[in-house]
Amino acid sequence: MRIAIAGAHGQIARLLAARLTGRGDEVLGLVRNPAHVQELTAAGVSPLVRDLEAVAAGDLAGDLRGADAVVFAAGAGPGSGAARKDTVDRAAAVLLADAAQAAGVPAYLLVSSYGVDAVRAGATPQGVDEVFAAYLRAKLAAEEDLLAREGLLVSVLRPGALTDDEPTGRVLLAPSVPRGAVPRADVAAVCAGLLDRLHAGPAPARVLELVGGERPVDEAVAAA
Repeated sequence: MRIAIAGAHGQIARLLAARLTGRGDEVLGLVRNPAHVQELTAAGVSPLVRDLEAVAAGDLAGDLRGADAVVFAAGAGPGSGAARKDTVDRAAAVLLADAAQAAGVPAYLLVSSYGVDAVRAGATPQGVDEVFAAYLRAKLAAEEDLLAREGLLVSVLRPGALTDDEPTGRVLLAPSVPRGAVPRADVAAVCAGLLDRLHAGPAPARVLELVGGERPVDEAVAAA
């Protein structure tokens, strides 16, 4: 496959890219910071510097032509305020979908977040600060935009609390799961499996939550 990953220098994105390139897929890595180009190139990724807060969808579409799927793994990151949660975690995800559809890319995998349902209908969850609530709202708005589109096969993955623990290769993956944590490497493995399903079918459930569990990743993805 040829996969374009937005936010390609992020931790999950790099783990996913390593898994994809290791099995022979071609990965196009979209990054905002030119300083990340050399590292991505050394990892076998074809880097492309694009600021998703500034580029036009039509221009980005030219970069995406020929891709089998796009992955949105970007984020405003720690220390950013509520405004950038919206411009990156929502608007950039939507821009990528606009560009993907204009380029004829058939599939889109959105790495979202566990807990977005807590802000549905304008709710404010207890014990959550304003910036994190803005992050959840941005993720939910991106999900709703993508899932409402016609002509784009969308899969939304909501991982639980992310850790840097060694991968277990065993997860709990379902439309609804209890709160929990999951190693980033296991998230990347699930992403690769979902991309396979989006490309060759049968398509996975449109929204899936993910935490650590007992089922091998391949079995969990197949069952989803």
